[in-house]
Amino acid sequence: MGRATDRGYFDEGLRQHMLRVYNYMGAGLVLTGLIAALVSTNATLMAAIFGTPLKWVVMLAPLAFVMVLSFGINRLSFASAQLVFWAYCGAMGLSMASIFLVFTGASIALTFFVTAATFLAMSLYGYTTKADLTKMGSFLMMGVLGIVIAGLANIFFQSPALHFAISAIGVLVFTGLTAYDTQSIKESYAEAYDRESSGKLALMGALTLYLDFVNLFQFLLHFLGQRDE
Repeated sequence: MGRATDRGYFDEGLRQHMLRVYNYMGAGLVLTGLIAALVSTNATLMAAIFGTPLKWVVMLAPLAFVMVLSFGINRLSFASAQLVFWAYCGAMGLSMASIFLVFTGASIALTFFVTAATFLAMSLYGYTTKADLTKMGSFLMMGVLGIVIAGLANIFFQSPALHFAISAIGVLVFTGLTAYDTQSIKESYAEAYDRESSGKLALMGALTLYLDFVNLFQFLLHFLGQRDE
């Protein structure tokens, strides 16, 4: 009876934890989307950001916030970690406003819904599957590293074929990472149960899934996005 009760408490705790992860992630995406949409409608602001060297600050700022959270989460208070997370989502919104300079609003919306459907399906699979996805981890991380290296190389080569290949591999890698990361977040709760700050754990899980979603969206946009002539 005691074991059954403990298991019931654990299962309920896990459900609440995952709900918290998805709530943080969803709220972060809403903040990013709102800022991107609002900034894109202000021609003066868009020119001030993307028509000047300030664009490099805006584009690199999200990376700085991710590094602060990833490497400093244990030293940050929960309130400070939340602040950094929301600042990161806001900075991503500023950065992603640039896509409205390239693609039509309708194709951006379509890509978002396709991304959301793909993400939900893969995250649900990662949460419910009994298969061990850890073997995928090293392969997927190698894929991410390959994408980064190829992307840097293509800054110099400007090859449409390489750009297409990077986008195709990116879609596959981040689709797989969505399932893998969801299972990892679920398992990390079990390992840290009663031993870690549940708030920080949820926040880092949300950041991981947020990154999967945003990267999947950006790679899909290369296929589904309609150029704004």
